[in-house]
Amino acid sequence: MTSNVYRNKQKLFDRWAPNYDLLFTTIFYQAVHKRLLEYVELPENPNVLDLGCGTGRLLHRLATQFPTLQGTGLDLSSQMLHQARQRNQHRPRLIFKQGNAESLPFAEGQFDAVFNTISFLHYPQPQQVFSEVNRVLRQGGRFYLVDYIGRKKTVSLSIPLFSNNLRFYSREQREQFGTVAEMECLGHHFLLGPVMLTIYERIG
Repeated sequence: MTSNVYRNKQKLFDRWAPNYDLLFTTIFYQAVHKRLLEYVELPENPNVLDLGCGTGRLLHRLATQFPTLQGTGLDLSSQMLHQARQRNQHRPRLIFKQGNAESLPFAEGQFDAVFNTISFLHYPQPQQVFSEVNRVLRQGGRFYLVDYIGRKKTVSLSIPLFSNNLRFYSREQREQFGTVAEMECLGHHFLLGPVMLTIYERIG
């Protein structure tokens, strides 16, 4: 079932990729990324992962703000990655790979920070994604999760465009995901309307 969900999502985003950066998404993501960067703390010469990177907009902004940053963008959609590679102005510091958030093709402790922006709502197995993020983070590394916030329990929306429900999680649920994965929640911050940033640090 999960593999079917991912295949359907891959096909959807492959079709969407050429027109993904239209006016609304451009303005929306620019605003979200600008606010996110106000909270980002990175060490010298950071190595970061953008999980669900889409067309690479966030990595581009990170590479511009942090001139020594090395970044990897991971996405399920080959066509999204095609767009990201075409627009990559920071070669060879930025690279883009195809892969699944539930089984990351990276070594343990490889990254100083992991970013995930408006993508977590798609994942069928959110706790597995947290476990994988924890695995690829170095000790003390941070996970910046940006997504729409739910209320006191999981909110699922069935949208015909997508192959399964979109899921929005409360603060408490986000904290619980982190606790199970041995990541400490450092705080929650509203970025734009109901879009919330939650910051975690790997402790185990």
